[in-house]
Amino acid sequence: MKLKGLFLGLITWLLLSVPAFADWTPSGPITLQIGFDAGGETDTLGRVIAKEMESQTGWDIVVENKPGGGGIAMFTGIAVAKPDGQTLGMGVNMPILVNLVLRGDKLPFNLESFDYLATVARAQVAIIAKSDAPFDDLAGLIEYSKSNDGALVAFDAKPQELLMKYVDGETGAGFKLVSTKSSAEAIQNLLGDHVIASFAAGAHIPYIESGDVKMIASANASRHGYAPDTPTVVEQGYEIYVDPYFFIAAPAGLPAETKDTLAKALHNAITSDAPKKAIVNALKTDPSDLGPDGTQKMLTEGVGNVKKLFGK
Repeated sequence: MKLKGLFLGLITWLLLSVPAFADWTPSGPITLQIGFDAGGETDTLGRVIAKEMESQTGWDIVVENKPGGGGIAMFTGIAVAKPDGQTLGMGVNMPILVNLVLRGDKLPFNLESFDYLATVARAQVAIIAKSDAPFDDLAGLIEYSKSNDGALVAFDAKPQELLMKYVDGETGAGFKLVSTKSSAEAIQNLLGDHVIASFAAGAHIPYIESGDVKMIASANASRHGYAPDTPTVVEQGYEIYVDPYFFIAAPAGLPAETKDTLAKALHNAITSDAPKKAIVNALKTDPSDLGPDGTQKMLTEGVGNVKKLFGK
């Protein structure tokens, strides 16, 4: 009897002391759909995360590119997929939010169509000028624009243009906005004195380090890790921001343990060495996983901000 009691006590101790793990496992391959063409930042990061997740869990993860509409085509398919944890989608929040605000009544999905699992990273968007520009902040750029019949400002994404139009509407600065194909092109226009200021999302950091350019504002909702002393546009008096997040979602209706297991597996993969290195190389920022609740909150609050960008 003593031995039996000792055995039962040992079993009880083991059950209490060993961490509990969700027992969900996929019954077949997990497909991670990427809402953009092969070779871009989203595709590169998605494939590195899938490979790391596969290595850590032993699951079979297949990556498929589903480009179209900045992720709209891919998320349209995800919204009607079976919520069994074996179909995931990775995209960027800004194209989705812009479409939801401008033509949400025509889209076959809304934010409630998905279960959110993770964010991968946030692109850090800066407003920069050459180091010898006669201003150091947004107020200075506004005054320069007013005094020089409009300041030429380069951008490479619609939300950036809308942010400057919002500030222009608040101040009457008279900005003259110049569209470019990439941050790199915008920076070259800046260095070549074709524009007085520019948006950039990482490509500018080496030029800050070399002293060729300076940062006058973070266009994100918070300051940048590499420039903690540079205030945001919001901190400089304008309640507007641009926060491009890479995120991963699944069809709404995942069982709780499936969602929990996937979220933990994604977090472990995103924050491990190889994906972290890829994120730093691609975006010049660290991984930033907000988790399921934080990802949903980011998107919900993002709708309100995008409405403000469009004056709605």
